[in-house]
Amino acid sequence: MPVVKNRAVIFQSPPTGGYPVEGQHLVYSESNEIDVENVDIKDGVLVRNRVVSIDPYQRGRMRAPEVESYSAPFKLNSPITNYGVGKVIRSNDDRFKVGDEIFSNSTGFEEYTIISKKGLDDVATRVIDQKIGLPIEKWTGAAGMPGMTAYYGFYEIGQPKKGETIFISAASGAVGQIVAQLAKREGLKVIGSCGSDEKVEYLKNELKFDHAFNYKTCNNLEELKKFEPIDIYWDNVGGETLDDFFLVAAVRARIIACGILKCFHELLPQMISQYNVSGEPYGIKNIMLTVGKSIKMQGFIIINPECWKPTAPKFYGSVPQWLVKGEIKSKEDVTKGLKNAIGSLIGIFKGQNFGKAVVEIWDGN
Repeated sequence: MPVVKNRAVIFQSPPTGGYPVEGQHLVYSESNEIDVENVDIKDGVLVRNRVVSIDPYQRGRMRAPEVESYSAPFKLNSPITNYGVGKVIRSNDDRFKVGDEIFSNSTGFEEYTIISKKGLDDVATRVIDQKIGLPIEKWTGAAGMPGMTAYYGFYEIGQPKKGETIFISAASGAVGQIVAQLAKREGLKVIGSCGSDEKVEYLKNELKFDHAFNYKTCNNLEELKKFEPIDIYWDNVGGETLDDFFLVAAVRARIIACGILKCFHELLPQMISQYNVSGEPYGIKNIMLTVGKSIKMQGFIIINPECWKPTAPKFYGSVPQWLVKGEIKSKEDVTKGLKNAIGSLIGIFKGQNFGKAVVEIWDGN
C-alpha cells in the first residue's frame, strides 16, 4: 500500500471559555500522510480506525498542558483521541493479531493510529468478540466505556434494592440509557429527565421509564416531588438539578456523581453542565441535607484500574450478550466521516445528540 492520507481532527488551541469553535480550536485536516507498510510502530500496533466515541468529558481535555485534571489534556497540534475500535493492520505485539478489532482509549480522530505498548497495556484495551454479531458502534457505547460506567456506578455505588426509586438526569444519553435498563432489571422504579419531548417519548415508550420529563419545559423540583422520597440519584449534570435532589432524597439515599467530573474551565472546577458557561458555577445550597438525611454521595472515574478491572469480567460476560438478545437496548447517534466530527463533538456539549454519539470513520470494507 502506498503512502496515503491520514485525515484527522486536530486540537489547535484550548478554548478560553464557552464552546470550542471549529476552525479555531478544532481543525479538520487532510494534510497528514502515513506510509502504512513502513511507518515505525515499535512494539505497538497500527490500526485502521473504524469508529470513535464522542463524550462530554472530552471538553475537559481541551485545556492547556499545565492545567491538572484526572485525564490528560489533548496534545496541541495533534489528533484528539478517545475510546474507539480499530482493525489491526500491522502488529509487533503477540497479543494482537492482524485482523483483530480492538477497543482502545488511544484511538485517534484520524484514519490510522499507532497504538504504543503503553496504550496496549492499558486496562481498557481488549480484542472485541466479533463472533457475537454486535454492531461495531455499540462497542463504544453500551458495550464500551459508557456501559461500563453505568454498570460499575449502579451496582457498586448505587447498591440498588428491589422496590426502590432511582432518578437519572440526562437519561437519554449513553450512560443514562443503560443505568435505567439495569435498574428495571433489578425491579426499581425509574424516573428520568432529558432535554426534548422526543427524548421523553423515547424514554417512556422504548425504555419503559415509569416517568420522564423535559427539564427545559417542566419544573424539575415539582416533577421530583411526585415521587419522593427517592432512593438513588444518578447525577449526570450537577448544578441546580443536584441541588433539587437533596430536597426529595430519602433517608440514606445514594448519589452517584457521574457528571460532576473534576475538570478545569478557566481554572475553576466545573460540573459537566457548566463546562460551557462563563462566570461562576452554580452554588449548591442544600448540601447540608446530606447530614440530616445520611445521604451518601460518591464520584468515580471508571478508567481507574480499581474500578475497571473487577468490573470488566462481569460486564463483558453479560451486557454485550444482553444487547445481542435485545434484553437491553441502546440508541446511537452516528456521524459519518471525520469531516463532520467536529460539529458533532460541539453538538454534544449543547445536548444536540440523541443517544450515544459516535463517529464512523471506516465501514470496514
